[in-house]
Amino acid sequence: MRVLGVDPGLTRCGIGVVEGVAGRPLTMLGVGVVRTPAEAELGDRLVAIERGMEQWLDEHSPGYVAVERVFAQHNVRTVMGTAQASAVAMLCAARRGIPVALHTPSEVKAAVTGSGRAEKAQVGAMVTRLLRLDAPPRPADAADALALAICHIWRAPAQNRLQQAVAAHRTPAASRTQTTPGISRTPGAARTPGRAPASRTQATPRTPGASGTPATPSTPRTLKGPTA
Repeated sequence: MRVLGVDPGLTRCGIGVVEGVAGRPLTMLGVGVVRTPAEAELGDRLVAIERGMEQWLDEHSPGYVAVERVFAQHNVRTVMGTAQASAVAMLCAARRGIPVALHTPSEVKAAVTGSGRAEKAQVGAMVTRLLRLDAPPRPADAADALALAICHIWRAPAQNRLQQAVAAHRTPAASRTQTTPGISRTPGAARTPGRAPASRTQATPRTPGASGTPATPSTPRTLKGPTA
């Protein structure tokens, strides 16, 4: 697996390429930084980042691109520039049909150092050790880009297995919930057109003489008055 990691930034955009598989030694194929002058127009800076990305993609032909997920910060201007550089990297990859994965800074730190709160110096030291380098890459943006690539190589197999398991679980459930088109009716006797359905509760006829049977009207009596 060959992964190109991108630590997005408008002034310095770190890029690193790592090849290998999880559980085996990894190899660094290249590392660097795409720089843009702060005094240049925003459009020109984004074009410079795009050209730098295209050169790295042409040279190394990665199978995946791993980009750091951007989070809101107190400095809105800084986070906007980072988000714009991140979008350029994703656009370049998508235009070539290369899958893009986003990883949070804490994910990357935890994957490389074992702690999601590690300092940049710790990340650089572990990247140097894992890739068997003579010295930590400089500046820190370059080391962060390599850490992103390492993180994706180690996490991608587990993520793929999880996605396959979720897809396999959903397929039988979807087939069980399929229904026949049309109106469903409760099985029973067919109704005669034009007639109302008979009531299910029919009164039981009472036996004459039983309790509750209406009494037969009695013959009126003739009242006799006093004899004169």
